Amino acid sequence: MKLLIEIHTLQNFAPSNLNRDDTGAPKDAFFGGTRRARFSSQCSKRAVRGYFKEENSGYFAARTKRIVDTLKGILNAKLKEVKDFSAENLEKTISTAINCIGSGDKKVKVEKDKKNGQMKTDVLLFLSPREIEALAAAIEKHYSDLLKAKVPAEVAKEITDSIDGKESKSRLTLDVALFGRMLAVMPEKNQNAACQVAHAISTHAVEREFDFYTAVDDLKPEDTAGADMMGTVEFNSACYYRYAVVDWEKLVENLQDDTDLAAKGLRTFLQGFVEAEPSGKQNSFAAHNQPEFVAISVRRNTAPRNLANAFETAIRVKSGESLTRKSAEALTGKAKDLQLAYGGDGETFVLNLAKADLNGFGTALPSLADMLDKTLTTVRG
Repeated sequence: MKLLIEIHTLQNFAPSNLNRDDTGAPKDAFFGGTRRARFSSQCSKRAVRGYFKEENSGYFAARTKRIVDTLKGILNAKLKEVKDFSAENLEKTISTAINCIGSGDKKVKVEKDKKNGQMKTDVLLFLSPREIEALAAAIEKHYSDLLKAKVPAEVAKEITDSIDGKESKSRLTLDVALFGRMLAVMPEKNQNAACQVAHAISTHAVEREFDFYTAVDDLKPEDTAGADMMGTVEFNSACYYRYAVVDWEKLVENLQDDTDLAAKGLRTFLQGFVEAEPSGKQNSFAAHNQPEFVAISVRRNTAPRNLANAFETAIRVKSGESLTRKSAEALTGKAKDLQLAYGGDGETFVLNLAKADLNGFGTALPSLADMLDKTLTTVRG
């Protein structure tokens, strides 16, 4: 039985620049014929992964090009008494080992950064702590072989096998199980994600705004007028609709049928999706505004249902009306229409701080903690 957990939030941010494009402007998109504020799914997922890290670093993978330095830190003390040990040889064995990783002609390459001399891989590697530990153990075991001009094939295979493949995912972390990973040089090590995250878009049309700023030199003579630095920064203020869906069966499969760990991951993801914020230019804007409407649906044997089309026609408010409340009522109306048209079994739990008319959409609960408890009981019950 296919079981999906969907989360919908409406989050009204004060003036901010949460996720910038290549010019430094807030990201946006055209939707329903009008310009909307936007922040990307990657931005949302990074914020949630940061929340994972705070909750439990043991369930958090690392995406990095600097794996050589990490392995040096692990192996330096362990190999100090080994014959032929030196800092230079240690770096050589680690680089050689990483150069073994890959499939066929595609291999990871270790290169020296021309600016600072640091050894870095040519691609980002997304590895769990247990995979890094297994890689370090394989390098420790085969230290002498890795110093040879040609690495034996069985050693190269053991190095590559330290990273979990399709048949064994026992070393994977919650964030890899949820968000997946792609390793171009090792497609057999790829992991299909258990969740999908939409780009957040504003429920209404937005216009770009500019803040003109100046800075004054505190030590300049008092009789000298004028600013010593000036510029502009773009920003906007928007009520965002955010959506994500988790495939429960896929999450359990990715975690080797460990339902307790899957439940922990699901709860952490849902809570992080609500509480974790994009960090873009927050020192300048401090737009820390929690969602005032959250709905979590547990749905069975049905297709995912993104409700963004509730806002195809941009929401407009009159003086004295709440943008969040009006957006929430458009969302519940769209949900009701789609349910009548397409059906589907499930339960929905709602946190309704916007005091919107729920229009029969779900069961209102007083807190996020209550929502999460009810969701997990429904999923596992």
